[in-house]
Amino acid sequence: MTLPRYTSSLLMAVAGVSLLITGACSRVRTAEATSTQAAEPMSVAVVKTGREDLARRLTLSAEFKPNQEVEVMAKVSGYVKAIYVDVGDRVRPGQLLAELEVPELTDDMTRADATIQRSTADYARAQDELKRAESVHQIAHLQAERLAAVVKSRPGLLAQQEIDDARGRDLAAEAQVSAAKSSLAAAQQQIHVSQAEEGKTKTLFNYSRVTAPFAGVITKRFADTGSMIQAGTASQTQARPLVTLSQSSLLRLILPVPESAVPAIHTGETVDVRVPTLNRTFPGRIARFSKNVQAATRTMETEVDVPNPDLVLVPGMFAEAVLTLDEHKDALSIPLASVTGQESRPWVLVVNDDKMLERREVSLGIETADRVEVLSGLKERELVVIGSRVQLKPGQQVVPKTVAMAALGGER
Repeated sequence: MTLPRYTSSLLMAVAGVSLLITGACSRVRTAEATSTQAAEPMSVAVVKTGREDLARRLTLSAEFKPNQEVEVMAKVSGYVKAIYVDVGDRVRPGQLLAELEVPELTDDMTRADATIQRSTADYARAQDELKRAESVHQIAHLQAERLAAVVKSRPGLLAQQEIDDARGRDLAAEAQVSAAKSSLAAAQQQIHVSQAEEGKTKTLFNYSRVTAPFAGVITKRFADTGSMIQAGTASQTQARPLVTLSQSSLLRLILPVPESAVPAIHTGETVDVRVPTLNRTFPGRIARFSKNVQAATRTMETEVDVPNPDLVLVPGMFAEAVLTLDEHKDALSIPLASVTGQESRPWVLVVNDDKMLERREVSLGIETADRVEVLSGLKERELVVIGSRVQLKPGQQVVPKTVAMAALGGER
């Protein structure tokens, strides 16, 4: 059936109004949903401020060096008669390492002994000469005294010539006694000279026995039995050592400490020394430092002593020494990532009891890789926002989600 023309127009108008009403309702529902979502508080990650021990540490790498290392030289030239050690042997102080064969020193010892015997014989002969001179002098002196007594008791009985001869013999005998005493003293001094020569020869002969100057480990061996060894008493290219001896029971780490950390270096402080090769940490101690910052590197050489009684560590190994520059016990700390503007005026966002954001300016102390000490501006157990703070403003209502400090990573 065909509807009248005005009826069709009316129906079309009604349909258009219905579509407009439907679209308006849809937009109203969308706006209401958006408004509802905007009204919901944003969730933010927070941590509670707490107290812990904080330390500022510096990790430096170096290689182990022996506490002492020497090339053991012979003090006399000779052939190696026997060598008693090899690479890797541990030796004691004074232990015999090698013996040299030096025939010339044996002859010198024989000659020195003969010289002493001859000097002793000369001394005995000088003693006999002194006794004989003293006897002659005693007789001559008695004769002179007897003649003098006769002349005194009976003047003119004896000729003056006879009296003068007796006195002359007395004086001559006395002079011979003095000469004999001088000869005896010279003979005695000659004995001392001969003994000194013998001592020198014995000392050189003892040098043919090469001993260890300190306890250590033989790290190199340069000679074998029968090798010719030159005396190492001067800088000579042809002189070669017998062995190299290293004191490995105590090792050194020479660390290049930066200029900024120099004031925190003190003798006697303990150091943790980690050896990556062994995956172990050993105790060390700052033993000495140069007290001089090198101009080229702006570092100061600092030596750390590391005991190694079991020789677990080997010279040449790399190690990481952790120096504690500063340490605060029971310090109020927050994550480093929660602080903004550290170089100027640092501040943090805090969630108060009303769950609203507050901006707090804080004063900071020492910092570690992921923590920083708070000197003022915060109290213990307050909630501090971490993570991105781009969409957050002071006074904004939020929903705090507590994150454990340990879950943030890093060493405590």
